[in-house]
Amino acid sequence: MTSFSGLIAPDLVQSLLGQPNIVLVDIRLAADGGLAGYEQSHVPGAVFSDYAADGWRQRVGLVPGLLPAEDHLSALFPRLGISPDSRVVLIPLGVSANDFAAAARAAWTLKLAGHDHVAILDGGTKAWIKAGKRIETGTVMPVPLAPYPIRWRTGLRTLATDVVAAMDAGQAMVDARSRAYFTGAEKAPEARLGGHIPGAASLDYTSLFDIATGRLRPPEQLGAAFPPVAKGPVIHYCNTGHTAALNWFVLSEILGQEASLYDGSMTEWTQDPARPVETV
Repeated sequence: MTSFSGLIAPDLVQSLLGQPNIVLVDIRLAADGGLAGYEQSHVPGAVFSDYAADGWRQRVGLVPGLLPAEDHLSALFPRLGISPDSRVVLIPLGVSANDFAAAARAAWTLKLAGHDHVAILDGGTKAWIKAGKRIETGTVMPVPLAPYPIRWRTGLRTLATDVVAAMDAGQAMVDARSRAYFTGAEKAPEARLGGHIPGAASLDYTSLFDIATGRLRPPEQLGAAFPPVAKGPVIHYCNTGHTAALNWFVLSEILGQEASLYDGSMTEWTQDPARPVETV
């Protein structure tokens, strides 16, 4: 079985169309056309997943981006045609870093749930079309499957208590938000305070995406973009665990460094007044 990880080129995806256990998931934001956009053009055989409506993230109180419950994912994956043996290709539209981050968050969720073979189509649907490859219209309905057996993998998810321990140990943390959020000049509506977790480095996730090509930047540029961090595990966070998923994907799935995602991020972190917040 081909091991899926990181980015997968359009030519390789084309060669895999129709093969057993290949599952293509067109994952879109409502702002990027949602279901209507998918129905107008998508990679042949791709099923549709609405990033928000399908619940790839769960709101709990004021925290909007938490990992969904196990039973939700156990039902969501087979509804999309995903079984434990599937080789999953997630397909963003290919128009923005925010769009890519949705696919990266879905990839993180699948891997955390114990699904090994997950990749993202390099450049998404836009790159597929630009390469002159055949598109499909309408809707693809996957065959219903049995509930997915979730097997949580350790090391990919960070909780608030882990962040406290990481601060004490001097573990590397990377904040994916813009500089204005990092310094505290702006804050998310659900966050109690602006600023960042003490000791975190800043890396705006949009800097890793080339808007002109609709792709992530070349690997050598991606590696150079990261702030100096120890070669141990790196915790990634943002406001809601969405944009930081792109940074996690780059460091873990492309550059090969151990990394985790703090899905609660600043909206959860700041709910407890005892947790420190730093501004610069």
